[in-house]
Amino acid sequence: MSRAALLVLADGRFPAGGHAHSGGAEAAVKAGRIRDARDLAEFCHGRLRTTGLTSAALAAAAALGLDPLELDEAANARTPSPALRATARRLGRQMMRAARATWPGPELDALAAALPRGAHQPVVIGLTARAAGLGPEDAAHCVAYETVSGPATAAVRLLSLNPFDATAVLARLAPAMDEVAAQAAAAARKGIDALPAASAPLLDITAEQHAAWPVRLFAS
Repeated sequence: MSRAALLVLADGRFPAGGHAHSGGAEAAVKAGRIRDARDLAEFCHGRLRTTGLTSAALAAAAALGLDPLELDEAANARTPSPALRATARRLGRQMMRAARATWPGPELDALAAALPRGAHQPVVIGLTARAAGLGPEDAAHCVAYETVSGPATAAVRLLSLNPFDATAVLARLAPAMDEVAAQAAAAARKGIDALPAASAPLLDITAEQHAAWPVRLFAS
């Protein structure tokens, strides 16, 4: 396995469209639930342990070679918000474009052909990790990091938060990210029926509200 490939895939500059999304942080800032670095840390920790764990397990399962179409259905069932389902597929479509240009392979081609409007992002990340020669833990780590780095980056713009403070939040979450990635990979090895379905209902509710805003800085 290539640690360099893992760094490329997890890099926020990888052209997969994540920079346009706040992971629910924009709605949380407007509601007053994120006001400073401490609030950001609590928000990211909650997101990591719920939707982050679920998404990381889906990615790990895809990296293991489980049926990506079945995994996409499992992701759909675990995403009750129509706005978040649309976002996941939009991000998955962009990730697929970047992945096929970077690590072309028949499995990515097959999924793109089967779901031309986009598969769920975690499934595409897992299949991308597989194409890059990475394992399930690597795929889970990528998703776990993306789960918290998106809101942290958004908070810098939304709150004019000190970037050093935002980075410190991510650094302090590193042990939790490792734990979530390990849990996700372990669940993936037990099969699709064993994948976690942890959720964050408030994120679903605010995602629907955010999608209806006439003016917003981030797409989600």
